[in-house]
Amino acid sequence: MNSMIKNDAYAFLKNSGSRLAKVMSCAALCVGLLVGCSTLEEPKGQFSQIDTSEVTALGNVEYHTYMLANELFADVGPARQSRYAVVGFVPADTMKYSADHQHPLMLLGHQLEQGMITEATKRGFSTQEFKLSNDIIVSNESDRVLTRNIDQLSNIERVDFYITGTMVYQESGAVVNARIINARNKNIVAAATRFFPAELFWREEQVTTRNGKLYRTEGTR
Repeated sequence: MNSMIKNDAYAFLKNSGSRLAKVMSCAALCVGLLVGCSTLEEPKGQFSQIDTSEVTALGNVEYHTYMLANELFADVGPARQSRYAVVGFVPADTMKYSADHQHPLMLLGHQLEQGMITEATKRGFSTQEFKLSNDIIVSNESDRVLTRNIDQLSNIERVDFYITGTMVYQESGAVVNARIINARNKNIVAAATRFFPAELFWREEQVTTRNGKLYRTEGTR
């Protein structure tokens, strides 16, 4: 009788230990999963996870525009009553766009204007589209509502601030100086500067122009 009791007690302890081991194993697995999940970080922004040392220039004009906007709007908050107009970025020496100036970044001024409209709007600023026509313009090739024809432009709403800037071209790129200007008193309320590499739109070319003259550069082999 005593031997039967001992055997039953031994079996019970053995089974209990097996069940306890399984429970402890499951608990350890759950703790491991929780720790692993806690180490994952949520993305904080469109470019927050980018390693800038690995960013190649070609095709990343939106990244440089994003970083320029970060500096420009760092200390400026969107006001509910204020309206902003983003106008073209022009070369600092001529203050106007020239199609004859065949720099690799000749289209940068246009892209900066469009990019800053996007960045300002995403940050909550009320931006005005002053190139909007009165009606839809329909042609054989396309239909559009944006125009540069003064006679087709709609009335411009009140603008409180201008977002614009200048570019200083260099051999390897362009220095962009952006600013926010009070339309009434002409005070500059914010400014930012960033270098844009020359190969943002095209890879380095064998032939380039400088001061109206052609120059040939040595290609890498």
